[in-house]
Amino acid sequence: MRYCARCTFPENARPTILFDEEGICSGCRTAEAKKQIDWDTRERMFRELVAEYKAKAREKGQPYDCIIPVSGGKDSHYQVYLATQVYGLRPLLVTYNHGFNTRLGLRNLRNLVRSFNCDLLRVSSGLDTVRRLSRYMLRRCGDVTWHYHAGIFTVPFQVAVEKRIPLILWGDHARSELTGQFRLEDMPEFTNWCRQQYDMRGIEIDDILADPESGLRRHELAPFTFPDMDLMDEIGIRGVYMGVYIRWDALESTKMLMRDWGFAVHPGPREKTFNLYHKIDDHANEVHDYLKYLKFGYGRATDHTAEEIRSGRMTREEGIALVRRYDSVRPSSLDLYLDLLGISEEEFEAAIDDQRDTEIWERGADGRWRAKSAIWKNDSVTSNMLEAARLPLVAEADRTFGWNNRHLYYSDIHEPWPHADDRFLVEREGPEFVLV
Repeated sequence: MRYCARCTFPENARPTILFDEEGICSGCRTAEAKKQIDWDTRERMFRELVAEYKAKAREKGQPYDCIIPVSGGKDSHYQVYLATQVYGLRPLLVTYNHGFNTRLGLRNLRNLVRSFNCDLLRVSSGLDTVRRLSRYMLRRCGDVTWHYHAGIFTVPFQVAVEKRIPLILWGDHARSELTGQFRLEDMPEFTNWCRQQYDMRGIEIDDILADPESGLRRHELAPFTFPDMDLMDEIGIRGVYMGVYIRWDALESTKMLMRDWGFAVHPGPREKTFNLYHKIDDHANEVHDYLKYLKFGYGRATDHTAEEIRSGRMTREEGIALVRRYDSVRPSSLDLYLDLLGISEEEFEAAIDDQRDTEIWERGADGRWRAKSAIWKNDSVTSNMLEAARLPLVAEADRTFGWNNRHLYYSDIHEPWPHADDRFLVEREGPEFVLV
């Protein structure tokens, strides 16, 4: 298995990642290309875009200018901040309640609505539906959170059709940011093809209904049924990524949101990553990341170290040490989900046997899977390639574990800042299944 000469991504990363002749991955090259974009021109284009849709909404007497899909996380807060405070939009916030919420995530969702004085429409699936769908998708595609991705990328379009609101504003374009699957220079927008192939894992509602093993009925899958395309075309519904027009810096925006708008981060430590502000609203994400490790040999810490390395806040060597520390950890929340799904850990792992990447995993004579490749023991990057790919580092205080970021990344060097509201420290006690 090859690994990027600059960051920590393997060549089997999902979604598609490419390596060039210098051994540098497409995600790193996309991060480089972002620095060459004329963001002032892009921002003016965005102002013109939202002005057009705002004028149309006012002309028709609509109460909302756009829809913003939200979860309550850092990107949701930043999207709504930009829309309301910078561009003067009247958004309708829409969220799909997947049921796997943290207390901190629910708190931040309430803060989002309160701080920006927005209306929120929330669609929730029934607990039994969530349980059966998660168990089914574990076996079918190795993802207990399939319903979450399917819901958040479907429900906003259902609402857009129902209320005839043509503009949907997403945050950053994750597939460009992470693995460079798309180029920001091409100004990508939402497509139903990407939703089907990646968020829905290529599985349609009729596929589920046709499978007698699913045991699910059409009305239970309503939040994942995409609206009629002809009707969407008639309304002119368009999904726009704000990160294509506006330079997206998750660290700096999170600091601003904490300082000015009451956004709360995880008090730390976490089991699967050192990052305290990313994916803190959904505790099933730890199981999701563990499944990614069991299938492809890497997890959330790889994602986060890649971002830190590309930003000059961390060396590749530091990143490898963190990947080794976090990616393979079995999360304690797995016990909760085994109980929820009504399966044993052996059944959990057996469900994804045929999905393991055999470039990474091999089965021993005792029947147990073992990782035969990892970046810390099979790194093929030569010292010349490594030095040629290395980026300059920022000032010590601004590095990942520097003093200025101590409340946003957990380390053994210093504890994060205590949060102003000690009630959120209940997160240290471990996750709890919350449906509200």
